[in-house]
Amino acid sequence: MRRLTALALLLALPALRAEEGMWTFDNLPLKQLKEKYAFEPSKDWIDHVRLSTLTLGGCTGSFVSADGLVLTNHHCTRGSIQRLSTKERDLVKNGFVATTREQELKIPGLTYRTLMAMENVTERVARAVPAGLSEKKAAEARAKELDAIKAELEKQGGLTYDAVNLYQGGETWMYGFKVFKDVRLVAAPEIAVAAFGGDYDNFTYPRHDLDFSLVRVYENDKPYNPPHHLTWSTEGLKTGDLTFVVGHPGRTSRLQTFAQMKYDRDLGIPAYLRSADRTRGILEEYGKRSAEHARQVQTLILGVNNGAKANEGALAGLKDPEAMKRIEADEKALKAAVAKDPKLSATTGQSWTKIEQALKTQAGLAKETQYVGAARSTTLGQALALVRLGEQLDLPVEKRLTEYRSESGLKTLKTRLAGPATGMMGQAPNPEQETLLFTRGLEDAARELGPKHPFVGAILGGRKPADVAKALVEGTRLADPAVRKALVEGGAKAVAESTDPMIQLARKLEPTLLALRRKQDGVKAILDEHGARIAKARFAVYGKTLPPDATGSLRITYGAVSTYPANGTLIQPFTTYLGLYDRHLGWGGNQAKDHTDWNLPQRWLDRMGQLDLKTPLNFSHTVDTTGGNSGSPVVNRKGELVGLLFDGNIEGNAGRYFYDEKVNRSVSVDARAILEALVKVYDAPHLAAELTGK
Repeated sequence: MRRLTALALLLALPALRAEEGMWTFDNLPLKQLKEKYAFEPSKDWIDHVRLSTLTLGGCTGSFVSADGLVLTNHHCTRGSIQRLSTKERDLVKNGFVATTREQELKIPGLTYRTLMAMENVTERVARAVPAGLSEKKAAEARAKELDAIKAELEKQGGLTYDAVNLYQGGETWMYGFKVFKDVRLVAAPEIAVAAFGGDYDNFTYPRHDLDFSLVRVYENDKPYNPPHHLTWSTEGLKTGDLTFVVGHPGRTSRLQTFAQMKYDRDLGIPAYLRSADRTRGILEEYGKRSAEHARQVQTLILGVNNGAKANEGALAGLKDPEAMKRIEADEKALKAAVAKDPKLSATTGQSWTKIEQALKTQAGLAKETQYVGAARSTTLGQALALVRLGEQLDLPVEKRLTEYRSESGLKTLKTRLAGPATGMMGQAPNPEQETLLFTRGLEDAARELGPKHPFVGAILGGRKPADVAKALVEGTRLADPAVRKALVEGGAKAVAESTDPMIQLARKLEPTLLALRRKQDGVKAILDEHGARIAKARFAVYGKTLPPDATGSLRITYGAVSTYPANGTLIQPFTTYLGLYDRHLGWGGNQAKDHTDWNLPQRWLDRMGQLDLKTPLNFSHTVDTTGGNSGSPVVNRKGELVGLLFDGNIEGNAGRYFYDEKVNRSVSVDARAILEALVKVYDAPHLAAELTGK
């Protein structure tokens, strides 16, 4: 690709902070690593850490034994642990350790994947999109070509492929995954120690959380033997040590336009926070009904609070005037570089304006999108998916929505729709909880959109939201997988003949929802097309010296164990088990009534004398991470496991939009703390032996 002159490049290049970047495995920052840390990873090292890592769907994990043992965070498996719990056997509260393989608990509906293959298809996709197409037609042509590539690759057998867009569409790859569907719980601590400090301590540091869990992957009903797994370090870490985090960071927006960041600041994130606040209130209302109700929503409330706090931090970053000045200056430099190049100016000169116009359209749809989405139940969502599936499959392939064109995608969708039912955040279905959430969502939609809105009118028809929600949730049979399977297999005809009230309602709603979807797709097509044009211009100016935004795809990031300044002092790089007990006692121990977030399980009080209290528990390091990195392995120069990433400090939440090495810190569980707890608190020397190979 054509590049600008060296002088233009130098003037346009934004400052890349030393440790910044979630790097793809095809483009590691080898020069920076060698210059700063005198470290050159070999191909074997790179392949080893990649093939030892799994994506868990919103989190990351790693193989840590030859028998398929996987290490991840407690908060990544908490929903699954909740599903395995009962009123009589509360595994979230009391923890769990399997002493034999037979005691390991199968987790229904869970899928783990390991990235095995990567193929750059950028040029092939570009050739399939003739010049001069509208944004919508270009998006359709790209989707059609990607479906064809996916089908070709999957015919080779063994792997499932996903399209991965990098640099806002500047590059397109196909990633091939090995899929595991038999996952079993092996060990998990009590939530009181895994989430010690509750929401107060979340996104803060110093921290004292033993946020880990162990699961095992099975294949053909036997423990899977991965070709690669991480060796547990016997040396541990010290201040200044180089660390790497390998994982699947969910989403950053650092390469968005300045206008898109302002949209997030002024509209997007505030709307999310209002919705989170409303959901939290509904769940708390439900939890007040009884102790059992409170148990059912405990992990849900933690999840809502986690998302809200992360977004509050991101919003604070976007409200930092100095940070926004730097971002705007970087964009102006890129615009100036584009303006100096006739070819780039012709293809990209108007892209920033096009994006601004699309954002105005998106703002006009925002309220309807928010409240239509909020006024749904889990089973109504299933009903809508079943109705749309049947109707889309009756259309010619080229006229379908993009996700209904690929055979492999349809297969996955059908399997999910016919599989075990799940409620909010993957938990087991709960009709009482669903009824309350549905009721409040309908009340909000009626208030904000008005009774004459087609969506509101079709559902309520003048009736009270509580009555409608109760009748629909009690009357539907969609919680039964057999019922949904019959509708999937029967197609549009079976759906049309169904007497299930949720299906009948979904059929009434589909025209309104499809019209809204097509408006949203129109906006997305413009944002994608012109985001990709800006990305290509950025390539022409900078090459791949800048890392792509996080997209959920596998990345590696590096940094050192480090202190940082905050609150007028210097923050320690490590915390210890002694600090855990100090914080517990500082809040009054288990006698505290008003601040129970720092209470400890009785087992931990009983075993305090057996622990080596000097054992490092958590540590901070300068690695650049974000949501989705939870559960990522932390490895050293030898590729050995030294920690488990679980959080970041409050300053790091602005990392969605920019990275500041002075204060951005990731927070990880020290591997030494996990072994200490397994042996001395949980009586699980068999697991410690499996992890260490001893």
